[in-house]
Amino acid sequence: MTQIPAPLSADAWMRHLFSSRAALEGAVIRRKLRDIERYVGRSRFEAELRRRGFHAVENAGQLVIFCNQDPIRVIC
Repeated sequence: MTQIPAPLSADAWMRHLFSSRAALEGAVIRRKLRDIERYVGRSRFEAELRRRGFHAVENAGQLVIFCNQDPIRVIC
């Protein structure tokens, strides 16, 4: 019998996300907006982005998170 893992707490989910190699190296990560809303809530997630000085853009139900403090420039 396979056990289903317990869902992550909001704190554990964010800790897991922001401790990923890409996040620690200042790269870009992507998450479904649905998952962000389910695990931590949008307002809490946006507050964490602001606290870290990170930026994000939303498109087609996805959030692209820039794990650095560099400015964002939209090309087209």
